[in-house]
Amino acid sequence: MDGRLKKRIGIVLFAASLAAPLGWAAFAPVTAPSRESVFEIPKGTWERRMKGDKTSTLPERVTLTLGVRDVLLLRNRDTVPQMFGPVLIMPGQDFRLPFGQAGEHPFDCTAHASGTMTVVVEEAPAAGLARLRWRIDSLLNRNTA
Repeated sequence: MDGRLKKRIGIVLFAASLAAPLGWAAFAPVTAPSRESVFEIPKGTWERRMKGDKTSTLPERVTLTLGVRDVLLLRNRDTVPQMFGPVLIMPGQDFRLPFGQAGEHPFDCTAHASGTMTVVVEEAPAAGLARLRWRIDSLLNRNTA
């Protein structure tokens, strides 16, 4: 076997080793160990807020994906009740909010510095390039789910 043939075989094998995982990422079903996306309201949130601290304990926007991570789970670890939309979450209590439709959902939220939090629910990514982009975004922590 001459050197040029070995080099071509090496290039083909290298390209195949890159294409296989990309193909899997683009077409394999999207799954998650749990459909819940968990966010904690830490102890002392209310006290810091009363002292004028504007630091957010929750993100301003949460992105969920239908069929993958489509349940928002808020854990109130603070010593006082917190409001999320019309729901009062008592200290030590968890609140689960499942989403069944894509869309943008704003909620009043006493644990957030701005007083609001938006939950963006996206459709599950279709097989192909959309799913590959979704997986890459998830790896780079651009999605919460």
